[in-house]
Amino acid sequence: MARYTIVTAGDPILRKTARPVDQVTDRTRKILNDMADTMYHAQGVGLAAPQVGISKRLIVVDVGDGLLQLVNPVISAKDGIQEGPEGCLSVPGLNGVVVRANHVVVTAQNEYGQPVTIDAEGFKARALQHEIDHLEGILYTDKASSVERVD
Repeated sequence: MARYTIVTAGDPILRKTARPVDQVTDRTRKILNDMADTMYHAQGVGLAAPQVGISKRLIVVDVGDGLLQLVNPVISAKDGIQEGPEGCLSVPGLNGVVVRANHVVVTAQNEYGQPVTIDAEGFKARALQHEIDHLEGILYTDKASSVERVD
């Protein structure tokens, strides 16, 4: 698998709304697999296609319970509140405190184009919301109540 270069804050692609994927193809699966390889290599738990310079509605997430490869993900329901720290592979050296929903339901297609529904709580819900924000051109620093440098 290939690894992408992760783009960082200041790159205009991170502020654009990503384009929907019309059809899941072998090329889509290759992008998702390469995104996963990139995420694991960078020791992240999530990655959105705009973070690797691709304006498509694709995300990968793995918070330790298995890889999710999602096409055109949408948060269809959310409830509860959690506040906690976040970092981002596209905003290196910073962490912030962000309020997010504690529970989300995400509808999407999987890497084969089949409809899937993900019901997530806690950290997994946070990761999904963070990555879906990337698809809308939103960085966690836009929502953070505080941001600090980490070494």
